[in-house]
Amino acid sequence: MSEKFEVGSVFTGKVTGIQPYGAFVALDENTQGLVHISEITHGFVKDINEHLAVGDEVKVKVLSVDEAAGKIGLSIRATEEAPEQTQRPKRPRSKRPAAVIQNQESTQGFNTLKDKLQEWIDQSDMAKK
Repeated sequence: MSEKFEVGSVFTGKVTGIQPYGAFVALDENTQGLVHISEITHGFVKDINEHLAVGDEVKVKVLSVDEAAGKIGLSIRATEEAPEQTQRPKRPRSKRPAAVIQNQESTQGFNTLKDKLQEWIDQSDMAKK
C-alpha cells in the first residue's frame, strides 16, 4: 500500500462498487477504500443507492489505514459541513394534578422502619435466650 494515504488526507475518488454495508471507492489505479454506510452522509442512510451510484466521483477523507490488512477506511460525510440542527418543537406538558400523599396511621400496607426496628430488636433478644 502506498505511503501517500495518510489519516486525515482528502482525495477525490470514483465509486467502484456498492454493498448494503458501504461503498468501495478507488483512490488510484491500485488502491481502493471502503466508505461505511454510516459515513455516507449526515443523518440516517437506509439505502446507499439513494445517495451513490457506481461511477460517481466523490470527495473522501481517510479515516483509517490498516496496512497489515490492506484496508483503508473512508468518509464522505467528513468532507461535508454538518447541517444545522433543527430543534423539535417542545410538546406542552400535561396538566395533571400532583399525587396527594396523606399521612394516615394505618395497620395495612408497609410498616415504617422506625415501627419495625423495635420489633426486630425484641425478636433478636428472644432468639438469644
